[in-house]
Amino acid sequence: MIALDTNILVRLLLNDDAAQCKQVRELLNRSETYTAPTTVMLELVWVLESEDFSRDEILQGLRTLLGLPNFKPKSLDALCHAIKWYESGMDFGDALHLALSEGDEAFITFDKAFGKVATKYDTTPAVQVLRRSVK
Repeated sequence: MIALDTNILVRLLLNDDAAQCKQVRELLNRSETYTAPTTVMLELVWVLESEDFSRDEILQGLRTLLGLPNFKPKSLDALCHAIKWYESGMDFGDALHLALSEGDEAFITFDKAFGKVATKYDTTPAVQVLRRSVK
């Protein structure tokens, strides 16, 4: 397998540089199998959000990538859980952290908003929010 960097996936989805997009399309049309670390997928969503893509547009882009026959991202099950939770309104980074914590007893945070959303969707592991101590 050959790992792809964020900028390769961004060029494909943004199609903002004709020459680079053509290179990426040619690359992905080869008989090789490609992958991307979960950190690349996290950065990809961050880049798309910073380019003011809507959540629906980002989800469409992620599904486009997952639909490529020769693209097999790392931690696919966790990525799919994260995408589902992101679609439901959770921050993608939080969703990915949580999905990659599958099998752990709990996920502990100070982030009240994250805890509230995670409780709403009955995530596994459960998210526990620590209260900040008053001094």
